Amino acid sequence: MEIKRDHYLAKLIRKMDNGFIKVITGIRRSGKSYLLNKLFYNYLVESGIDDDHIIKFAFDSGRDLLKIGEDLVDLDILGRERLVNPKRFLEYIAGKTNDYEKYYILLDEVQLLASFEQVLNGFLRQDNFDVYVTGSNSKFLSKDVITEFAGRGDEIHIMPLVFSEFLQTYPGAKEDAFAHYQVFGGLPAQCLMDSDEEKMNYLKGQLDNVYLRDIINRYNIRSKNELGDLLNILASGISTLTNPTKIEATFLSVKKSKISANTIDKFIGYFEDAFMLKKVYRYDVKGRRYIDTPYKVYFEDVGLRNARLNFRQIEPTHLMENIIYNELRFRGYMVDVGMITKRENDQQGRDIKKQLEVDFIANLGSKRYYIQSAYSLPSSQKVKQEKASLLSIDDSFKKIIIVQDRIKPFLDEHGILTINLFNFLLDKDSLHTL
Repeated sequence: MEIKRDHYLAKLIRKMDNGFIKVITGIRRSGKSYLLNKLFYNYLVESGIDDDHIIKFAFDSGRDLLKIGEDLVDLDILGRERLVNPKRFLEYIAGKTNDYEKYYILLDEVQLLASFEQVLNGFLRQDNFDVYVTGSNSKFLSKDVITEFAGRGDEIHIMPLVFSEFLQTYPGAKEDAFAHYQVFGGLPAQCLMDSDEEKMNYLKGQLDNVYLRDIINRYNIRSKNELGDLLNILASGISTLTNPTKIEATFLSVKKSKISANTIDKFIGYFEDAFMLKKVYRYDVKGRRYIDTPYKVYFEDVGLRNARLNFRQIEPTHLMENIIYNELRFRGYMVDVGMITKRENDQQGRDIKKQLEVDFIANLGSKRYYIQSAYSLPSSQKVKQEKASLLSIDDSFKKIIIVQDRIKPFLDEHGILTINLFNFLLDKDSLHTL
């Protein structure tokens, strides 16, 4: 089954021939290679580009490595990987190209090529080369792309399937699909598996044998148990405010571990670098400033989050919030958690300071949306609670409540829009057209 990733394919097409190295980043197993070697390659062929002017090379493919005369045994002596010889690779490219015709070069797992930065920067000097790469090591994180390619790297970050993409793989009603999606998430390979048992085993295996192992090996981590315990704590606390000091106290009281807040902060950074999760900082709406801590944590894929907890904590409210956050990022929004401080009198008439939270502030260019995620609005008291923070914002940007209740979109007398979750997830224009 071919899963369409039209959102990312369109990004690649827009960036064609722009003079930059196009770098596809994302969590392992999110579909980077499939996007490049299947979907984008097919687009190039269907656009009339001759196949001999499209050079595909995967540095983790034995078949491709044999093309340049690499010794596969020598590349993996005693399990210690030797990087691919750049001279052999460059000679291979030189034999398939010239200096005047256009060539599209698609390179997969390019971090396995020795001196890949120099090789790619050399390709930038070839005006007739348009280069696209994927990679899975620390040099291919968002913060490193520009540095590595001297301002000439252009990142396309790919996420696991969002719900609208996931629906391509699910034959039933969207309500059933969402119930499935919030448990198992959107890693493409998992979505194509038949049984729940297969999906659960796959997700748990990926966590232990790919994601955590990558981090442990990359950063030479000795305190493996603490790393795993930290991931458990973060998974249990999605959509709730936290910080390293608070987590440090949890380790001390529950685990009897003296892991420091600095180490915890460093480990969380490693999870972010691997694209497993994102820290979302609070923004003081009235004070117009960011607050470093506490912050919230959301997972790049809710299936991996659930797998880490052995599928024991399937909390629809928190998972819905995580899914909304990922959808906003997928659409290109910069997302913060909103905080509003207001003063009011308590029951004794004393003046007190109260903090109200807006789940998300989503910004894209000149557009801004204040968004509340509410699983259900069963009572007027719950409605009042969800609207309180939105009513305290005195600017003219749109204010929205997303609910899973089956309702038609409606505006109240204050201009607050309430929409159904599926209206939001399945209509990419829902925020500004309703």
